[in-house]
Amino acid sequence: MADDIVRILGARRILDGVSLTAAPGQRIGLIGENGAGKSTLLRILAGADDPDGGHVTRPPDLGYLPQELPFDPAATLTDVLDEALHDAHSDLAELGRLAQALADNPDSPDLLTAYGDRLAHAEDHDSWDADRRADLVLVGLGLGDIPRSRLLGSLSGGQRARLALAALLIRRPTALLLDEPTNHLDDSAIAFLEDQLRALPGVVLIATHDRALLDAVCTDLFDLEGPTRYRGSYADYQAARRAARERRRRQYAEEQAELAALREAAEVTAYQVAPGRLPRDNEKMGQGHTTGRVQNQIARRTRAAARRLESLTRNQIAPPPESLRFRPHALTQRHAGPGALPAASRADPLVCGDPLVCADPLVCADQLEVPHRLALDHLDLAPGDHLLITGPNGAGKSTLLSVLAGHLPFRGTLHRRPGLTVALLAQDTTFEDPDQTPHQIYSRALGNQLAETVPLDSLGLLPPYQLSRPVGTLSVGQRRRLALALVIAAPPELLLLDEPTNHLSPTLADELEEALNSTLGTVVLATHDRHLRAHWPARTLDLG
Repeated sequence: MADDIVRILGARRILDGVSLTAAPGQRIGLIGENGAGKSTLLRILAGADDPDGGHVTRPPDLGYLPQELPFDPAATLTDVLDEALHDAHSDLAELGRLAQALADNPDSPDLLTAYGDRLAHAEDHDSWDADRRADLVLVGLGLGDIPRSRLLGSLSGGQRARLALAALLIRRPTALLLDEPTNHLDDSAIAFLEDQLRALPGVVLIATHDRALLDAVCTDLFDLEGPTRYRGSYADYQAARRAARERRRRQYAEEQAELAALREAAEVTAYQVAPGRLPRDNEKMGQGHTTGRVQNQIARRTRAAARRLESLTRNQIAPPPESLRFRPHALTQRHAGPGALPAASRADPLVCGDPLVCADPLVCADQLEVPHRLALDHLDLAPGDHLLITGPNGAGKSTLLSVLAGHLPFRGTLHRRPGLTVALLAQDTTFEDPDQTPHQIYSRALGNQLAETVPLDSLGLLPPYQLSRPVGTLSVGQRRRLALALVIAAPPELLLLDEPTNHLSPTLADELEEALNSTLGTVVLATHDRHLRAHWPARTLDLG
């Protein structure tokens, strides 16, 4: 499919000699850090972008789902479906025409060949079932109730994304390229998508941060760091990657130890023959002869050590790559105190009207209501509590977090311990001045002293080359990492996280999970991340 692909953007080499082949039935997950080139590789494979080197071989009926979808606002659902069903309807119409022609001329080899080829194509794409499949796919992706005459311009962004995915599943192309296909999907729609992808007979290539999707669907994983291909599930990939990194680390450490010993041998040890011992009387007469022999031995040993040192230095393995890792040192420690957070991150304390109800928790709420968005009878949070909020879209998860953060008016009673420090990581990441750099935003938000104590680059969320770029030029995922850095650099007593693993690579999401599980602060988290939910060890509040 791809052979020695190179792609250079500006001064940065995004892809460097990437080769990837895929056979029918293989479902390959593309993984890597933000900016590793997953979307770039998919665009090149789809023909939407040209490589600077290498070449691509692709089937004629390839399907591609990009993250950003162009659409005609004046088109309707019917227009989209007609286009998705066009090949299937053409198959059936052509088979009918060829069958009639064969009835008139049954001995024609050309007609027999054409009929066989068209029949094979129709069977591969299940063309006879296309209309029924269209109905099932629309319902499965939550679009079944939308009138077919509805204009695309009147749909939400999430509905348009699901419609584009539906069109591809209806078509059943020979090769399917998907960039973050589970964005905008709820649990039932994701489960439906997984069933559909597992049933496809062709090639599927998926770039995704959804660890549960990787486990459920993929037969192979292709890590663009390396790049390296792994057989098996995401769990298999994690184990193999840890083992490979440990082997590389151990090999590098052993080689560096040998280099240090050789340098010492060449510079010092070779010349230290019985150091500190003077020759005895009976040795003095033969000392000249012995000295010559010893000097020859020293010379041989020195030359051998120098040759080995030169060879090993020239051919030594490179140090293990310092992967971009999430290192939330502060998050696993106790909170930094009421004065540590910038004023914009603090929530003013609200006093509960009933001390018998609230006693002395960190947070206590009763009969919380935000009309048409949230209704909650009671919630209490003790210091160190970890709470996962679940529920379908519209259940009020984000609303509850905003109420706890003091960002939304509400009805009912909410008590927070006086002086409580609160920080909220919201789903939408925006910064007022797009020309400021991450360094500038970080220092202004935290203050110079704290920014120097906990440097932004020490958190491992952004690579060095992004720290001095205008934040407006960063991707959604990169801006998300900066927002996460702002809330963990000085961890509050109450940390509120809304979909924290959105736009994080699988590796970073794993590390965030581990950090949250070990933090001593109070954490309230809302997420659709099925992997995170499945491994959550503490309390759960279901708003569904």
